[in-house]
Amino acid sequence: MTWQASKDPTEHDGKNDPVEALIVPRVRDIGDFTVRRALPARQRQMVGPFIFLDQMGPVTFVSDQAMDVRPHPHIGLSTITWLFAGEIRHRDSLGSDLTIRPGEVNWMTAGSGIVHSERSPQSSRGTDSTLAGIQTWVALPSAREEMAPAFVHYPASEIPHLDDKGMRIALIAGSAFGKRSPVLTASETLYAEVKLEQGGQLSLPVLAEEQALYLYSGELDIAGAHFKAGTLIVLRPEATVLVKALQTSCFMLLGGDGLDGPRYIDWNFVSSRKERIEQARDDWREQRFARVPGDELEYIALPENVREAE
Repeated sequence: MTWQASKDPTEHDGKNDPVEALIVPRVRDIGDFTVRRALPARQRQMVGPFIFLDQMGPVTFVSDQAMDVRPHPHIGLSTITWLFAGEIRHRDSLGSDLTIRPGEVNWMTAGSGIVHSERSPQSSRGTDSTLAGIQTWVALPSAREEMAPAFVHYPASEIPHLDDKGMRIALIAGSAFGKRSPVLTASETLYAEVKLEQGGQLSLPVLAEEQALYLYSGELDIAGAHFKAGTLIVLRPEATVLVKALQTSCFMLLGGDGLDGPRYIDWNFVSSRKERIEQARDDWREQRFARVPGDELEYIALPENVREAE
C-alpha cells in the first residue's frame, strides 16, 4: 500500500483548489503493533473537533499474539473506535465491558476522567486473527470538558446507511445525505465511512464548517488530483467537491464545527487549560483515577516529557 498522495502537497495552493492541506500519517509504535497517526499534525491540530486520528492495521495476530492495551486514563475528550475487521474488548472504570465489532459504535466520553483498557477478546486468542480500523478522539468544548464520564454502545442496526449506485455510506455521527445518526455528541460533529466501487462518484457538499477525508484504501480523484491510501485530505472551508474512485476505495469523512480555541495534548490527556493537564498527570502518577473492574492488576505508567498522545 502506498502512503502518499500522487501530487506534491506544495501544488495545493491554487485559488480554486478545494484541498487546503494534505497530511501523510506518521508511523508510531504503541507496543503491540504500529499505527499511522494523521492527527494531530504540524499542518493541523484539529479538523472540527477531531484532534486525534490513528489507523490501526491491518495487522494479523498469529497464534498466541494479541492486542493488550493496559488500563490508561483520559480527560477532556470522547473516543471512537471504528473497526473494519476484528474485535476489541473494551472495559472502563464505569464498569462497561463490551466487545467492539465492525459496524458498531462505542462512544466513550472521558470528561473529567475515565480509565479504560483495550484487549483482544478471549474468543480471538490462540488463533490467527486480523485487526483493522480507525481510532479517533473528539475534543470536548471547553464548557463541557469536565462533564461526567460516560459510555454508550450503539449496535450496527442503529447506524444509518445509504446505498446508491456503487456507493455505501455508514453515518456514524451527525447529519448528512438525508440521514441523521442517533449518536449523541457534545458539539456539531460529522463522521461517516464511505465506500465507493471503482468508477463510483460522490458529490460532496459543504456538510460541516470544517471537513476532511481520510483515505483508508484505494485511490481517489478530487479536482484532477489523485490521492492514494493513507492520506488525510483537508478541504477548504465552503468547498464542494466531486470525489471519484479510481479503484474500489474506502474513506472516512470527518469534521464539524471548529472548537473554541486550541487544545493542549499531553499523552492521553486533552484540555484547554495547561494546569488541568498537569493535574491529570499528577492524579495518574499517584493512582487517584478510578480503576477498571476486572482489569485492576495492570496499568500503563505515566510517561515523562510527553506532549503528544501515545
